[in-house]
Amino acid sequence: MKFVFACGGTAGHINPALSVAGRIRELLPDSDFLFIGAEGKMETELVPRAGFELPAIRVSGLYRSLSPESIRHNLRAARELAGSFAASRRILREFRPDAVIGTGGYVCYPVLREAARMGIPTCVHESNAMPGLTTKLVAGRADAIMVGFESAKANYRRSERVRVTGTPVRSEFITLERDKSRRELGIDEKTPLVVSVWGSLGATEMNKTVASAMALAMEDGSYRMIHSAGQRGYESMTAYMRDTLGLSDWEQKGMDVRPYLYNMAQLMAAADIVICRSGASTLAELTAMGKPCILVPSPNVVNDHQMKNAMVLGEAGGAVVIAEKDATAEKLHGTLRELLADPARLERMGSVMKSMSVENATDEIASIVLSLAAK
Repeated sequence: MKFVFACGGTAGHINPALSVAGRIRELLPDSDFLFIGAEGKMETELVPRAGFELPAIRVSGLYRSLSPESIRHNLRAARELAGSFAASRRILREFRPDAVIGTGGYVCYPVLREAARMGIPTCVHESNAMPGLTTKLVAGRADAIMVGFESAKANYRRSERVRVTGTPVRSEFITLERDKSRRELGIDEKTPLVVSVWGSLGATEMNKTVASAMALAMEDGSYRMIHSAGQRGYESMTAYMRDTLGLSDWEQKGMDVRPYLYNMAQLMAAADIVICRSGASTLAELTAMGKPCILVPSPNVVNDHQMKNAMVLGEAGGAVVIAEKDATAEKLHGTLRELLADPARLERMGSVMKSMSVENATDEIASIVLSLAAK
């Protein structure tokens, strides 16, 4: 059988697709897979790293502004969209898939639209509680809609086609162990480790806040931190640490800043605490691992859905939730020190997180995809 996955823009859209594709490949080793992404986006790097072929098409999203720059961008995006339909149709005709799966990103719209017009079974997965624009556009054409939250079903008019599956995570987020991961990374068992990640593209202001928290940790030696600054934020963050904070020896004092964490699962497994945003894919990974966390939801999302996601875990006792406006370096550093000094609390938080995981999400989605392909 042949399967096409359309995804892109952020790791939160790409990783669920990789997880499902990996599971189908385990079940049907002779199957063929093709990913379709957008030119210049991170899927063109992450997907080939996972061993899948990815042709890229030219497509971009719309800016929700009437500024001259936004208008120029939207006119260019409209021209690209027209071309993306033809490019998608050409790829689909050549590959002849049995099913097409979209997991988010602007590239999903032209690919799923053309697949539906060609009579190829299609499905879309939305991990967030509130559907994004792309999901709204393709939902009416898809044969199946899969969502990560029960409450999300109310956002779709044809609820009979909506299945609550949870959000898939790669198997290593379930199987990797803390002690083994630490040994492989060369991290001492007794060293408190914090992993910090603010989305695959980074977050400029939070990078500065984390940099200042790192400076505080360097003074008291309370923990080691590995931080993903994002591919767009790495240079500016390290320059801020060097030029504004006057830091020069952060690596020698246990502060590791990287553009992207390619071994995310291994690092999360080794960590005592993870500090991050509260996108649905990230939360699925954290609950699968049973990992205590500090969540700082992004305020720049539709309908404040990250705060809604975070509060589910915060109210249950698995996470500490801090609004971005309150997330100063002192607040983050102080909360980390408080949690790391209370192993019993960390253990309780981890148990709560694990109890809220949906471990069969990948199998559930793979089953739906295979059912559609069989028809």
